[in-house]
Amino acid sequence: MATDKLQNWEKKAKEHRKAYQQFLKRADKNKVLKQLPALHEAAFEAVDCLTCANCCKNYSPRFKTPDVKRIARGLGMKESVFIDTYLRVDEEGDFVVKQSPCPFLGPDHACAIYEMRPSDCARFPYTDEDVLIKRPALTLKNSEFCPITYYVLEKLIADTSK
Repeated sequence: MATDKLQNWEKKAKEHRKAYQQFLKRADKNKVLKQLPALHEAAFEAVDCLTCANCCKNYSPRFKTPDVKRIARGLGMKESVFIDTYLRVDEEGDFVVKQSPCPFLGPDHACAIYEMRPSDCARFPYTDEDVLIKRPALTLKNSEFCPITYYVLEKLIADTSK
């Protein structure tokens, strides 16, 4: 898939939602998992996250205890001060950022805490792991705001229809 296929990807992702849903429901998990590393890499070559940053602008990762400890230490803050300054507890009981966009997102879309970012950020958009298949609702949501998820799903569907 050439990068020009990424034009209007948000609209196409919404239009293809039902196809993605059906694919995720019936996909051969083992076959998909074998394809993911190469597709994930190709997607990251086709998409520059620094031109997008939709994830950081609109959503929050979960900040797990090790993340809070590592980031607070890295910023030279007490954990309690870091939590009070940046985080809140969401409806699922997880720490998330108080506001959107993420307070660590710079004007150039770079992350101020990239080297110590939460594990959710490091793993996002989960296009190289079984979360893609195991959590179809999350994958569908991600496909509508992350061009990398869109790219991987489009390639998976195209490869299966060959």
